[in-house]
Amino acid sequence: MAERSCTIRVYGMVQGVGFRYHTQQQAKALGLTGYARNQSDGSVEVLACGPEQQVETLISWLQAGGPRSARVDNLVTEPCEPTERPASFTTG
Repeated sequence: MAERSCTIRVYGMVQGVGFRYHTQQQAKALGLTGYARNQSDGSVEVLACGPEQQVETLISWLQAGGPRSARVDNLVTEPCEPTERPASFTTG
């Protein structure tokens, strides 16, 4: 199974609404590692690492709006190759 890593920058009403927590729960359920971090511009940066299909599933969930309390206006996805693969999925 092909592995994939990418960063996803999520814009909209995504801070202060449990977005990182719900993203972490979704990613863990999919068996992904990485993180969800608030950015100073009000966006959330997500690093997702794992099987390609599961990463795509997380991206689709994010595109669909993520948790009900959030509003996703836009997201930008870029492939990446982290120097070290995270051991788990964290928020911070």
